[in-house]
Amino acid sequence: MPRSVVRLPSEVRSPFDVYVNGVRQNPGDDYQVRDGALVFQRAMKKDRISGWRWFLGAWGVGTYRQNDSVDVRYERPDGTPAVAEGLAIEEG
Repeated sequence: MPRSVVRLPSEVRSPFDVYVNGVRQNPGDDYQVRDGALVFQRAMKKDRISGWRWFLGAWGVGTYRQNDSVDVRYERPDGTPAVAEGLAIEEG
């Protein structure tokens, strides 16, 4: 079964909200927290745009691939809200 792992930044403490591509995820149903990381039971990918693909895009030629974005909304210890955006996705 494909899995994806997203390491949480050290300042993130519970409670927090997780979003994948802007859609809120539910703990237990969509992901689990293990050893300071989010574990998803699905394959997610972060697209890297090569120079060649950038060049094609500049000329209006679209190349589309899977490009997932994982964001975490949390509160800092002083109570101010914060968002960790575009966290790295690893195969798990």
